[in-house]
Amino acid sequence: MRRKTGTAYGFLSPYLLVFAIFWIWPIFYSFWLSFLNTRQPPYTFRPDMTWGRLFQDAAFLNAMKNTFIVLLVQVPLMIALATLMAVLLNSRLLKARGLMRFAFFAPVVVGEVAYAAVFRLMFTAERGVVNKTLESIGLPQVDWFSNPTAAMAVLMMAVTWRWAGYNAILILSGLQSIPDDVYEAATLDRVSPVRQFFHITLPLLKPVILFCIILSIIGTMQLFSEPFLITNRGGPAGATETLGLFLYRQGFTSLNFGYASAIAYTIAAIAVAIAGLNLLFGREKA
Repeated sequence: MRRKTGTAYGFLSPYLLVFAIFWIWPIFYSFWLSFLNTRQPPYTFRPDMTWGRLFQDAAFLNAMKNTFIVLLVQVPLMIALATLMAVLLNSRLLKARGLMRFAFFAPVVVGEVAYAAVFRLMFTAERGVVNKTLESIGLPQVDWFSNPTAAMAVLMMAVTWRWAGYNAILILSGLQSIPDDVYEAATLDRVSPVRQFFHITLPLLKPVILFCIILSIIGTMQLFSEPFLITNRGGPAGATETLGLFLYRQGFTSLNFGYASAIAYTIAAIAVAIAGLNLLFGREKA
């Protein structure tokens, strides 16, 4: 038995070695860096310049505020839209359901740079199709990337477009696992479709929806590509700068790796805490 176990670990050793070098070691090393002043060598132990700076840094607090705005506004709207899309995709009245499911899932496989470029062109002030449409129906044009509120709205619309279909497919898998007998019994008891949705479908979908919420929370805490590419690196004037983008700027623009490491661990801790709260309250209500 020991010989077989040793042989198995021998075959696994190349992967375990790569995993240790490129995953385990960076995690511990970045945690150590978060206590160091890395602005100039030699690095010195100065946690007051990393962890101590976090909640005194106006730029960090602004990035946190923007991230939580996306978290509290965009994520619930996206999950609600994804649930509605899943119900429609599951309808027996829908024709070409396979094609429609692929169409809703397709945005996920589109390259981030390509879809960001399309969104930026769509909302360009003078030549964008959105402003042209507004002008054609008698509404004033909007300078989407100079107005902080408008820029945040573009950011949320882009993220929703990209990930709503992905969440809808996950929720659809949960819908298809609900037995038809449950709905047949409810129909025999003259329960309306609306009441069936709120009293049967949603409670049975709670684990899947909770899973989608947790994935969305983690994704929002790491949001980088959209503010970097669509709103021109978090513009205007930092109005759409997220924690992920702020981390990038500190680490790879300012080369302040110690402070960037502290930010990274703060982002991870916040994501774990919020996800844990969702799991806790989700189980209590179940």
